[in-house]
Amino acid sequence: MHAQAIAATSNNHHSGHPRYELRAESLGSSNLQLEVWQLPSMATPQIVQPVRVAGLKGRNLALIENRILRRLAKADVSMGGLKPGKPKTYALDEEVALVFGLIFRVLAPMRSRDNMLACIEGIEAMSREEAAYWLGMAMHRKNPRRVLMSLRILLTDPHR
Repeated sequence: MHAQAIAATSNNHHSGHPRYELRAESLGSSNLQLEVWQLPSMATPQIVQPVRVAGLKGRNLALIENRILRRLAKADVSMGGLKPGKPKTYALDEEVALVFGLIFRVLAPMRSRDNMLACIEGIEAMSREEAAYWLGMAMHRKNPRRVLMSLRILLTDPHR
């Protein structure tokens, strides 16, 4: 585990806040995989082992990679030096984790570049509470695909 991530993770372990981490792995030449995980904490006693929130890789991640890296830089996360077969983890604050989790879940099955950009812009414009609501719905509802499809429609409808 990355030293910066270890320090941040151990500092948050005893706080009353949910804990999240970003797991990053190089899959070869310019191919990256990113996943958001929620970690056990005092604030989330129902979580006893890490839970995968969402992940993105390949073409869909490549389309938004610069946006993701800029947002990580603002959160003091530098992802330099990733090597194939050597994943790294980074502590994320809750707001960044919520936004990334929602972006990754919404974009994963999408193919239209224009619709993907509309979705990411809509999610980035959401308040923390709205992003948390949609991510919670996508993670805990009986039919999460319907929730995500509804959000995609709302974000890509030119008449909203």
